[in-house]
Amino acid sequence: MKRKLIGVLIGFLIGTTNSHADGICPTPILGENLDISMRSILYSPLQGNPMNLWADFSFYGSAPDGKLLWVLNKYGINTEDLKEVANNAFLAIFRDYSADEVKKYIAPNFIQHNPTVPDGRDGLISLLPTLKQFGTRYTNHRIIQDGEFVLLHNSFTAAQPFGAERVVTFDIYRVRDGLVTEHWDAIQPWVYPTASGRTMTDGPTEITDLDKTDANKALAVSLIEDVLMGKNPSKIAEYISAEEYHQHNPATKDGLSGIVETVQQLTAQNNMFKYKKIHKVLGEGNFVLTVSEGEWSGKPQVFYDLFRMKAGKIVEHWDVIQEIPTTGLAHNNGMFGF
Repeated sequence: MKRKLIGVLIGFLIGTTNSHADGICPTPILGENLDISMRSILYSPLQGNPMNLWADFSFYGSAPDGKLLWVLNKYGINTEDLKEVANNAFLAIFRDYSADEVKKYIAPNFIQHNPTVPDGRDGLISLLPTLKQFGTRYTNHRIIQDGEFVLLHNSFTAAQPFGAERVVTFDIYRVRDGLVTEHWDAIQPWVYPTASGRTMTDGPTEITDLDKTDANKALAVSLIEDVLMGKNPSKIAEYISAEEYHQHNPATKDGLSGIVETVQQLTAQNNMFKYKKIHKVLGEGNFVLTVSEGEWSGKPQVFYDLFRMKAGKIVEHWDVIQEIPTTGLAHNNGMFGF
C-alpha cells in the first residue's frame, strides 16, 4: 500500500507547497492497511520533472472505518544534484581522510549498514586514521540517482581495511538536505582475469533513456523473480538479449550461453545460489540496480546486481556478492532496512 499513500501525499503536498518549500503539516493523512513501521516515502520524478519529493510521517491512529491515519511531520522537494554530494562525501573519506570534510557532507545522525563499520558519523570518522595509514583510494565507475538515493559503482585500491588489496563495491547513499544520512554497501575482492575477459567494472557509463526508467526497473524485477527466484525460468530469453549480453561476473562468460553454463556447473556441484527477497530497486534510465537477499554455499548472502538495458532487453550485467556476517557486528542495523 505504499504506492497508495504516496499518491495521497503527492496530491496533498502539491496543493500545499511550492517547488522550494519545506514545512510542517500536522494534518492527518488517510491510508489503508499501511505498515506502521514505515517512516518515510519518496516520489520521483514528479510530473516528469527531476525532483525529489519526500515526507516523514508518523502513525496517528485508526479511523472509525478501520483505516489508518498518519501525521505528515515534514516534507520537502529537493532539486539539487545529489550525485555531487555523494561524490564529495567519498572524496572527504578516501582522498582527504578529513574529519572536518566528512562533517560537511555526512549528517550527525548518519546510519551505517556496513556491518563492520561502527554506526554514526563518529563511527565513520573513527575509520579515517586506518584508511589514511593504508592509503586506501577509490575510483568511481558509475553513479546513478533515483530520488533521494545515489548509487556508486566503485573500486578501491590499498583496500586491506575492507578485506583485500583491491575490492569492488556498490555503495548506496541516502541524501537529504544536502547531507548523507544513510549508507548501504556490498564488497567483493577484485578478480582478474575473468571468464568473459571483461573486468568487474569496465563497460559503458552513459545514462540514456530516462523516459524508460520505470519500464527498465520492472524488467529487472521480472528477471529476478522469474529466473533467479525460480518462478518461471524459461522466460529468461524474454528478458536477456540473445544478440548482445556482456557479462562482468568474474566466473561467467558472455551471452545467454554463459549463464546456462554457469548454472549447469553450480547445479552439478549442488551449490546453486538462491535469491529469496528483493529489498531495493534503483534505476536511472538504462541502468537498474537490484539489492537482493539470498543464500549461496550454505551461507546468507547479499546480491547487488546492476543491469544495463537497451530496447527492452538486458544487455549487460555487473554484480557484487557478499556473505552477510552474523558475528562480530559493529552494530545491529543490518545490511538492508531501506
